[in-house]
Amino acid sequence: MFSNRIPNLLLNDDCALPLSGLGVYKISDFKDMKAAVQAALENGIRLFDTASFYKNEDLLGDALSESGVPRSELYLTTKIWNTAQRLGDIRGSVERSLDRLRTDYLDLYLIHWPVPGCFTQTWKKMEELKNEGLVRSIGVSNFSIRNLEALSLVSDVVPAVNQIECHPLNRQQELTDYCQSHGIAVQAYAPLARGSYCDRAILAQIGSHYEKTAAQVGLRWLVQRQISVIPKSTHPDRIRENAEIFDFALTEGEMSSIDLLDEGFHSASIPDDMIGFLNH
Repeated sequence: MFSNRIPNLLLNDDCALPLSGLGVYKISDFKDMKAAVQAALENGIRLFDTASFYKNEDLLGDALSESGVPRSELYLTTKIWNTAQRLGDIRGSVERSLDRLRTDYLDLYLIHWPVPGCFTQTWKKMEELKNEGLVRSIGVSNFSIRNLEALSLVSDVVPAVNQIECHPLNRQQELTDYCQSHGIAVQAYAPLARGSYCDRAILAQIGSHYEKTAAQVGLRWLVQRQISVIPKSTHPDRIRENAEIFDFALTEGEMSSIDLLDEGFHSASIPDDMIGFLNH
């Protein structure tokens, strides 16, 4: 028996992370933000993912405030940017994000990128924010196995989440296996690969069996691997479709067929100040 209700992942800190949410990257107009948020809420979505770098925390905060949905029902994620890490301005960064989002706590706060020489110190400061109740869960984004192991050398606090680009064209199996075996939940940004796999025949073929789109099949493939997804859209119909992935299940054979699409494709760009530092 299937339901459209969005399930949760239990994190290593006993908090719950929804398996599906809305990413708001590059939404810079309040009208678009408000429409996207409203469509998401109408379709059961309560997780909203932004970042200080996106320059739209204020738009998201205003849209959620106007929605009338109680803060206790929402799940808010934002991220600390590279510049704040280099300046050591961790507390200032989270306080500014809280102000823009019009909330007094975050459900999840992430290190956006593993800035060399900074990210371990940033992590220790984030532990303090969690202990003070400003943040319920702390995690990372774009971290490799090497980066995660570096954190383990300076802290006993294991990241609750590693947010990475992950989709059928780049399944990130080694990193995903490492994270999940160490109690780190994986969350996929760009889970639709910016539309790059929506014309793949195998996904359309599988989708036709369930009366689903190729995009819905790709998202279902992720959540069946216990990977949370945060697809971005400003179109209400697509937001609805992206949420309707919990009323069917792929077979093992279908999952394996989708695995074969992996070609190590990256749809997201690397910040200029991180080029040369990351392992791919």
